[in-house]
Amino acid sequence: MTVSEAIAARRSVRGFLPTPIDPEVLRGLVTKAARAATGGNLQPWHVDLLTGAPLVALKETIAAKLWRGESEEPAYAIYPTDLVAPYRDRRFAVGEALYGELGIPRADKAARRLWFARNFQFFGAPAALFCSVDRRMGPPQWSDLGMYLQNVMLLAVEAGLATCAQECWAMYPETVGAAIGIPAERMLFCGMAIGVEDPADPANALRTERADVTEWLTIRN
Repeated sequence: MTVSEAIAARRSVRGFLPTPIDPEVLRGLVTKAARAATGGNLQPWHVDLLTGAPLVALKETIAAKLWRGESEEPAYAIYPTDLVAPYRDRRFAVGEALYGELGIPRADKAARRLWFARNFQFFGAPAALFCSVDRRMGPPQWSDLGMYLQNVMLLAVEAGLATCAQECWAMYPETVGAAIGIPAERMLFCGMAIGVEDPADPANALRTERADVTEWLTIRN
């Protein structure tokens, strides 16, 4: 598999089979990914891998909180409050496309909330990771996290696995922090579901579009 093929194949999968993943395969993914570019070689990422009983326990805890309607102060604003076009339009379009594949109309708010809760079950994936970062780090180091996580996702494609990076976990930093022992000086950045794609899950029929290159590329020569 070439890098180009892995990039083309990578996508956010929202339905997984329960097939267990060899822990050594997972260790290999997150270890190899650390060759990501990082300014000043700071390597600001901290990664926690979860499978088995620890993953089940976390999912049970968060499910109970959701059932009780409990919320927490998010670790950061996932989207800008003043999101404008074309970014707002793209976010709206992908949401409508996903719920369209699921057959959930916009008016059925309860069904949409129920389905969104699947995020906090890692969409049934048998493995997950959490990425956290020292609170003293800034936007440049956050970009390093993105490069690291992209490496993980591309390596997963190479290994025949699927992933879904999930910033939504930043909505419950206290619960996750307590579950995996994130120290106070570190901030939860995101979670990621890892596993074998369930091809029968309707959510996995979604194929997102990318903006035409003329919208964002300028070449000067």
